[in-house]
Amino acid sequence: MLETTLTQLERLVGELLQQNQSQTESISRLEQELRQLKEENDSLQLAAMEQEEQLGSTLNRLQAILQRSGVSSDA
Repeated sequence: MLETTLTQLERLVGELLQQNQSQTESISRLEQELRQLKEENDSLQLAAMEQEEQLGSTLNRLQAILQRSGVSSDA
């Protein structure tokens, strides 16, 4: 009976070690994906800010053109 219990315990410990290794690999992969997504997010936010700045500049130029032409830009 002791031998059977030890065998079962060895098998269970082996399974736990495999699961632990698998989870460790999954965590590493997820951490890498998270880093990549954060970098992509930062890039997208920067691009959005740049686009907003460009749109603001374009809007200012259009308003200046309208003012010079005598058209009211009150919208």
